[in-house]
Amino acid sequence: MAVLVPKFDEFIEPGFQAIRALGGSGTIAEIDRMTFEIMALSDEQISEPHTRGNRTKAEYRMAWARNYLKNFGAIESSTRGVWSLTPEGKKLKKVVAVEVVKKARSKFAKQTDEETQDPEVGASICSSEKLSWREQLIDILQSLKPDSFERFCQRLLRESGFIQVNVTGKSGDGGIDGNGIIRVAGFISFPVIFQCKRYRGSVSASQVRDFRGAMVGRAEKGLIITTGSFTKDAQKEATRDGAPVIDLVDGELLIEKIKELNLGVTIRQVEQIEVNKEWFKQSF
Repeated sequence: MAVLVPKFDEFIEPGFQAIRALGGSGTIAEIDRMTFEIMALSDEQISEPHTRGNRTKAEYRMAWARNYLKNFGAIESSTRGVWSLTPEGKKLKKVVAVEVVKKARSKFAKQTDEETQDPEVGASICSSEKLSWREQLIDILQSLKPDSFERFCQRLLRESGFIQVNVTGKSGDGGIDGNGIIRVAGFISFPVIFQCKRYRGSVSASQVRDFRGAMVGRAEKGLIITTGSFTKDAQKEATRDGAPVIDLVDGELLIEKIKELNLGVTIRQVEQIEVNKEWFKQSF
């Protein structure tokens, strides 16, 4: 049975408040996470997959909410995928969804057919919210086959300094996908077991507990890598007192690590940089 997820216009007001709460700007992942907290969405609502693309329904509808807020003039995006309040948006303490939708749709009327399709049946992502390189990378990772994603994580760990990294590929092994050894300062070594979750939604606390149970007698250190995120309860469970600590790598941290290691990405250096003094005056 499908989980009931709020419509896109119900994300508009809390989405705006989320950006304000984040200090006026944030990445898509940060804004989504804060919005879902403000709306008190359940893990099931956050994780409900969409019928198109690699986004969940909640993420998909948040994309439309951002697009409407952008056309309303309250927020804008940078080339690095960071969304922030515009000078006009900073003057507002709140927005009214009905007014945002009305004004935004008047602008959509002047745009292409693809941009004016209904959010629930139209294109999988608004044309004016182009995929950032981070989103493109997450989409690629989420489209990999399970065993391919495990091999990618194996390569990632090797590049990060792990040795003897093995992918077990066994089913019914308590969620353990592989193991390796991390050496600290060249002297001390720790065996680590890891789990790879090619997720669109959030990893729950129960999944973290199950993984910890599989660790017993095998290793004292555990690592969960996901293309999605972790619920608050999952984060608390990972560091629960009296239990072995499990390190968590969510999609956002995974992307930063990939960038740091230069795996499958090309970083082009900007040769000429100009400082926009007016931007600082208007933005802060």
